[in-house]
This record gives sequence, structure tokens and C-alpha cells, in this order.
Amino acid sequence: MKEKTSHRGLVVAAIMASMAMIAIEATIVSTAMPQIAAQFGQIELYSWVFSSFLLTQTATTVVFGKLSDIYGRKPMMLWGIGLFLFASILAGFAWSMPSMIAFRLLQGIGAGAIQPVAMTIVADLFPGNQRGKVQGYLASVWALSAVIGPLLGSLIIHNLPWAWVFWINVPVGILAALGFVFFLHEEKRPRIVSIDILGAAFFAISISALMIALTKLESAISGQAIAAAIVFVFALAAFLWQERRAEAPMVAPDLWLKRPVAFSNIAVFFASMSIMGLTTFLPMYVQTVLNRSPLVAGFALTMLLLGWPLGATIASRQFARIGLRPIMITGSLFIPVGTFLLVLLTPSSSPILAGAGSLIMGLGMGLLNIGALILTQDSVGAMERGSATASNVFSRNLGSTLGAAVLGAVLTYGLAHTTNGQAITPEQLRGLLNGAGAALSDAGEIRSALQQGLHATFIAMLFIAVLIVPTCLLVPSRLPASQPKSAEQA
Repeated sequence: MKEKTSHRGLVVAAIMASMAMIAIEATIVSTAMPQIAAQFGQIELYSWVFSSFLLTQTATTVVFGKLSDIYGRKPMMLWGIGLFLFASILAGFAWSMPSMIAFRLLQGIGAGAIQPVAMTIVADLFPGNQRGKVQGYLASVWALSAVIGPLLGSLIIHNLPWAWVFWINVPVGILAALGFVFFLHEEKRPRIVSIDILGAAFFAISISALMIALTKLESAISGQAIAAAIVFVFALAAFLWQERRAEAPMVAPDLWLKRPVAFSNIAVFFASMSIMGLTTFLPMYVQTVLNRSPLVAGFALTMLLLGWPLGATIASRQFARIGLRPIMITGSLFIPVGTFLLVLLTPSSSPILAGAGSLIMGLGMGLLNIGALILTQDSVGAMERGSATASNVFSRNLGSTLGAAVLGAVLTYGLAHTTNGQAITPEQLRGLLNGAGAALSDAGEIRSALQQGLHATFIAMLFIAVLIVPTCLLVPSRLPASQPKSAEQA
């Protein structure tokens, strides 16, 4: 009997729908959460609505990548979509902040399955010289979602119950699932009886503990952060012990230590740290130090969303001709150049300089991410491709989380030394952001403190961005002969 072939165009449409569902979730929830928090109270739990999602997504990404290698991409993708939609429906019925956090934890698990498996399906269906173009489409989905999300969230909040912020996922997810059911066909995979459940559990516990420690460290060192760090160390040690003795390890150390995979992931890790600093602190600088409107700050950051898909498109069209490693090195040079423009910002600077830095960093990320992802996928065989792709996604997520914690600590340290230990109050910051700075007697002092604190943060971003360059130079120019033929050799 003839094997059915997948309809690649419709499968890509399903992938884009499923990725858009995750991408738009972050921005649309950010827009709606102030109203939701006002209804529920318990403002001290506000940040955990976002942290819980990222926590479980990061902790489970690698596990689902491995499971897709064992059981196939299609079952894992459908499972992830189903869980994500189920959690979205529950989130719409949340009655308190703790219940909302619990349902966001479930959503994160679903996202932890969808994102790496979707990228792996692209690698399965397309050869290297075509894959970059599809990855460019996916990069555009993330950029478009970042723009549409806040607008859609605002429309829902003003015209519908806030529950529709979550329920809007349901029709999109159903259409995506139907696309995979009817148009994605893959070979039957032999099931491996030995599943490293203990290794998966230790890994999830260790990464969850690390994420909690980093989240708590964003403000100050606390007993909870120290306890989480201790749990991380012990769980990580147990995980490494288990992986060395497991018959079929959930996270194979041999895979992560392969030179192309290792250095590609390290480069993506540093790049994600830098970009997290840009998205977090550039709007604050433009509004408070440059004294510009939120609209101008938004345009400055939007340059990142223009540069990223543009860089991804250039990479997808050129890497087959000039190679993946040169694409990555070029991207690694753009990111510190863009960051350096942010270091040059002063209170008298034009927001055009901020937008230029954002645009150049976006170009670099588009080039680097496409090159690193395809190189990672081409460094392994088909039976390890899901795990390799998941390692790349995991490195991005962890870099974003660590970047927020480290750069947030730099800003806090800088502000404390600038203001002689006196913290800037939320009322003072709110006054500047709302355009009431002129009414504050100490507005000039606050702006000066923020300028120096944020300047120190941009310098820290530059130091991190510079580390991307030598990391990319250590990526091998050719894959080992035992590996599949790379797109740059095709």
C-alpha cells in the first residue's frame, strides 16, 4: 500500500496557526492583566501569571522534543495543542490569581510541546535549502503577533469579557489541529519501551527551581531564591547521575556536547539575554529619560520587530549559497553593534538612535537564529532532530529568563548607587510614564538616576552581546562526515 505524503503547504499553515497561538498569548495577556488583577486582587502574585507560563514551557521543551523522536511529531503536536486549549478554556473561568496561575502552568506545558515540535516538523518536511524560507515565515508570525496582540487585547477588554483573551485560542487551535490530522502523514515509529521518566522528572524539577530562583532574584536576594537555588543544584546533580545510567536518556549529554549544537545554543542563549534587555528597558528609557510618549517608545521597539523577520528572510535566501556559519557570524556582529548604539544614548539623544539600535539588533537576531536552528538540526540524524530542536528553543527561553534577572539586578544596583540607596517609588515612576513628570519637584533627579541606571544596564547588555561573536567563531565550518549533509554543503 502506497504511503500517504504530507501536504507541505497546508501543514506549514497549521504550524503558523499553532505558533501564532503561542506568540500572541504573551502580548494579549499582558494587555488584559491589569483589569484581571483589579478584579481578583492579590497584586503580589501578578508577575507569576507570566512567570508560571514561561517556567513550565522551558522545563518541558526538551522533554517533548525527545518524546517526539520516540512517538512521532504528530501525536506530540496534537497532545500539546489539546492541553493548551484545555488550559485556555480553564483560564477563562479562573476565579482568583492562584487559579489563574495554575491554569497558566498548564498552558506552558502545552506550549512546551508545540514550539519545538512545530520547528522539528519543518525540518522533517523541507531540505536545508528550503527550510530557511519557512523559518522566515515563522519569524514573521512572531513579529506580527507582537503588534497585533496588544491591539486585540485592548479590543477584547473594551468590548467583551476578559475571558475571551484566552478563549480566542480555541478556534485557532482547532483549525491547527485539523490541519495536522488531515495533512501531516509520517512513518510509523518503533516505540521504545524504556522511557527515562526519572530523568525527565529531575530535569523538570531542576529547571523549574532555576526559573523560580531567577524570578525571585529580579528584585533582591531572598530566602525563597536561595532555597530554589539549592533545590536546583541537587536536582541537577540527580539528573546528571540518572542520565549517565539510563538506557535511553531523556536528555542525552552526547547530543548537547556536540560542537555544532553546543556553540549554536550558547550563541542563542547570549543573544536572547541581550534581546530581553532591549525589550524590557528600551521603552522605559525612551519614555522616562528621553521624555517621549509611549507611542514613540513603541515605535522604537517596533524596529526590532521589523529587523528580525528581515534578517530571517535574508538568512533563508542566502545561507545555501554562503553557508550557515558565515550567516551566524554576521548576525553575531550586528547584535553588539546595535547594542553599542543604545550605550551612546543620552538625555538629549533622538529616539531615532534608539530605533536604529533596535533595528540592527533585530537584523542580527534574524540572521543568528535561523543559522543556529538549521545548523543544530543538520548536526544530527532524523531520530534526534526533535531533541536537537528542543535544545535550541530551551536555550532561547533560558537566555530570556536569565537576561531579565541579571539585567534587572544591574538596573537595581545602578539606581541604588545613584540615589544613595533611596529607591525610586512606583508613584514617581508612574508620574514620569504618565507625562506628569513636570509636576514632580524631583523629576530632574529621577530622570538623571534612571539615565545612569539604564546606561549601566545597556553596558551590561553590550558585554553579553560581545560574547556572541567568539561563540559563533567556535562553530565548526563543516559538520562531521557521519552527520547528514548540511544545507551549507548542499
